[in-house]
Amino acid sequence: MSVSKWWRKPQSARFLKNQARFVQAKTPLKLSVITQFFPPDYAATGQLIEELTRHLGQQGVDVEVFTGQPGYAFKAANAPAYERKDGVKVKRSRASQLYSQQIRGKALNGVFFSIRAGLHLIRACKRRNVILLTTAPPFLPLLGYLANVLFGISYVCLLYDLYPDIAVELGIVSDDHWLARFWRMVNRHVWRRSQGIIVLSPAMKQRIINHCPDVSDRISVIHSWADPDHVVPIPKTENWFAQEHHLVECFTVLYSGNMGRCHDMDTILAAAKTLKDEPIQFVCIGGGAKRKALIEEIKQLGLNNFLFLPYQDKQDLPYSLTACDLSLVSVSPGMDDLVAPSKLYPALSTGRPIAAICSKHSYLNPLIAEASCGATFENGDSDGLVKFIRFLSRDGQQAERLGKSGRQYLLKHFTPTVIAKQYFNALQRAIL
Repeated sequence: MSVSKWWRKPQSARFLKNQARFVQAKTPLKLSVITQFFPPDYAATGQLIEELTRHLGQQGVDVEVFTGQPGYAFKAANAPAYERKDGVKVKRSRASQLYSQQIRGKALNGVFFSIRAGLHLIRACKRRNVILLTTAPPFLPLLGYLANVLFGISYVCLLYDLYPDIAVELGIVSDDHWLARFWRMVNRHVWRRSQGIIVLSPAMKQRIINHCPDVSDRISVIHSWADPDHVVPIPKTENWFAQEHHLVECFTVLYSGNMGRCHDMDTILAAAKTLKDEPIQFVCIGGGAKRKALIEEIKQLGLNNFLFLPYQDKQDLPYSLTACDLSLVSVSPGMDDLVAPSKLYPALSTGRPIAAICSKHSYLNPLIAEASCGATFENGDSDGLVKFIRFLSRDGQQAERLGKSGRQYLLKHFTPTVIAKQYFNALQRAIL
C-alpha cells in the first residue's frame, strides 16, 4: 500500500473515539444556565439547578446562571442582582414577579423573563461556549435556537415538562388548536437545531421521538436526584419537626411538594376519607393550584386527619421529609410521559417507604419495583393505597426494610455526583 493511499484510509472507530476524547479533554466547558427559578425560590427545579451547577463547578466547569427574582414560593421577595455561590456566578433579573400565583401572571412573568434572558445571552455568547436552557418558562428553549442562528453558540434543552402537550391534556387548548400546532412546530425546529436534549424519564424521551423522530440520537435521559448527605434518615422520636407538629405517635403519610394540576390529589383524599377514624395522619407540605380546593373539600368533609403546612426552608427539609412513616408521589392520569415528579428522589433519600400513584404505563412502576422501596397504585385505586398504609402501620420492620432499600437505590443511581457526571458528558458532547 502506498503512502498516499494509506493516508486516505478511512479512520477506525477506535481512532475517532480517541480523537474525540482528546478534543473533549482540551475543550473547557463555559456554561451559561438560563432558568427562571433559583434559590431563594423554593421551587424544586431551582433547588436542583443550584445543586447541579455547584457539582458541575467542582468538575471544573465555568458556570454562570441567569435567573429571575423569587416568584414561586419564597420568604424574601428580592435577591441580589449578582452573587457568587460556591464558585458559580449568579445573575438575576432586577424586576420582581407580578401576580405569580395566577396563570396569566405566570405567563406574563415568563415573557418578561425571556426578554431579559435574551438580552443577557447577547452579552453571554462572547464568553460562553454552551447554553443550558430549562423549560421554566416553557418557551425558554427558543432563545437557544435564536442564539445558535445569530451567534453560532451551542445549546442544550433541559425539558422538565412538555408543552403544549400538558396544556392539551389539561383541556386548556384542543389538540388541533392553531396554538398547539404552532407550538409543536416551533419545538421541532428548536430540538433539531439543538446540540442535545435532556429529559427526566424514558417516557418523556419516547414522547419527543413520537413528535420528532430525527432527534432520537441526541436525547439523554437523566433523572432528577437528591443529596443523601443533606437528607438523611432521622427517627421521628429524634426529629424536632415531627415533635413540633405532633407526628411522633401516629402513623404519618406525607405529601411534600407542589399540589398542581399534574398531580393526583383525589386518590389521596379518598384514602384519607376511608382512614378518618384510624390513628393515621396525612400531611401535605407545599403549595400549588390544587391546594386551596383540597383544603376546602377537607373542611366540608369534616376530616381531622389532614394537616397542611407551607413550603419549608432548604435547611429544614431533612426534618420535614423524615417526619413521616410513608412518602407519597402522585401523577395525574395522562401525565406520565409529560412530567417527572422530582419529589421522588428526596423521598428515597429519607429511608422511608414510598407509595406512588400513577397509571399502569408509568415509568414509576418499574423504578419502584427495581428499588424495592414501596408500591405503586393506579389512579383511583384508593382501596389499594389504604390496604398498603394499614399494612405498613402494623409492620414496622417491613416499612424499615423498604425504606433502607430505597435509600440504597438512590445512593447507586441518583446522587448529585452520579447525575452531574451525566450532565457533564451531555454538555461536553454539545461542543465537540
